[in-house]
Amino acid sequence: MENRQVMTKTIVLSAVAILIFAALLIGFILLAQAQTPGQGATTTTAPALPTTTEQTPTDTTSTEASASVTTASETTGGATVGTTYPAATVPVITTAPKVPVIDPSSNFPVLSVAQKDRLLSLDNTLRGWGPGTQCDDRNRPFGALSAQNAYGKYGSVYIKDDDKIYLTFDEGYENGYTAEILDVLKAKNVKAVFFITMPYAKSEPALVQRMIDEGHIVGNHSTAHLSFPGMTLEDAYNDIRALHDYVLANFDYEMKLFRFPMGESSDRTQALLQELGYTPVFWSFAYRDWETDNQPAHDEAFAKITGCAHPGAVYLLHAVSETNTKLLPSVIDYFRGQGYELALFPTK
Repeated sequence: MENRQVMTKTIVLSAVAILIFAALLIGFILLAQAQTPGQGATTTTAPALPTTTEQTPTDTTSTEASASVTTASETTGGATVGTTYPAATVPVITTAPKVPVIDPSSNFPVLSVAQKDRLLSLDNTLRGWGPGTQCDDRNRPFGALSAQNAYGKYGSVYIKDDDKIYLTFDEGYENGYTAEILDVLKAKNVKAVFFITMPYAKSEPALVQRMIDEGHIVGNHSTAHLSFPGMTLEDAYNDIRALHDYVLANFDYEMKLFRFPMGESSDRTQALLQELGYTPVFWSFAYRDWETDNQPAHDEAFAKITGCAHPGAVYLLHAVSETNTKLLPSVIDYFRGQGYELALFPTK
C-alpha cells in the first residue's frame, strides 16, 4: 500500500515538473520571437540617414535647362488675362553652392534691425513672371503693365513708360557668342545690359571687362542662381552682396541692376533689393531661346521678336543663343526702321 502511494506521488510530481518545464520553454520561445524581427514583426531600429558630402560648384561647367511652365491669371481692366510664365535660364548646378564669402571691408549697405523686421513682415510668396500674350492697342503686354502698376512701388521695372526699346542679355554661362554680340552692338552703336552670375564673372573676366569698357551695363544675376523666395533673408542678402563685392573688387565696377533667377520673386525679395539700392529688372518680352540644342528657326524667331515690339519694351535675350546672335543686326535695323530708339537702361 505504501509503495503504491509513493509511486502515485512520484508520478504527480513528475507531471508537475514536466508542465513547469514546458511552460518555461514556451516562455523562452515567445520572448526570443519578440526580440527578433521577422515577417510581420515591427522593428524599433531607426532607419539609416542618407550620407551627404560637402561639395562646391565649378565655375566653368554650368549648363542650362528649362524650368517648368506655370500659368496664372490676372485681372486687367475688368478682364481676366491669362499669363504664361515661360521657362527661364537655369544653370544646372550639380553640387551644393558654397556660402558666399562676404568682404567686411566693402561699403555694401548693412541692414538695420528695423529694416530686417520690416522686410520679414512682407509677404514672401513665390511669384513667377511672364508678361503674357494679350496686348493693348500699342502692343504692350497687359501682364507687364499690370505688374508694373502693382510692384513699381519697389522700384521694379517690367516695362518702361516711354517709346524706347531696351536690350538685356542673361549670361548664365558662355556658349561662344558673347564676343560676336558685342561686335554687333559696337557696330550698330547700341548699348545693352548683361546680367551675369558669379560663375560667369569668374570664368569670363575678359568679356565682362569688355562689356564695361564698351559702355554697356553689367547687372547682378545672383551668385548661385537660386529661387530667392525660397531663401532666408540672410541668405538672399549674402547672395546679392557676394557677387556685388566680387565685381567691385575685380572690375572696379558697382552694379545697380538685378535680375531674379528664373524671374521668381516676392514682395519681400523685391523690397530687399530696393533697400540695397538695386533696381529689380524683369522683362516685357522673352521667348524660348536658351535651349542650345533646340534653337528656334531664324525666320520664326525674327517674326516673334519683331512682332512683339512695343514702346518701353524690355527685351530678355539669352546670349547662349545662336539664333539671337545671327538675327541681332537685322533686329536692330528693324526696330530703328519702325522709329524706335534702342536706349541704354537707366541705372537710377
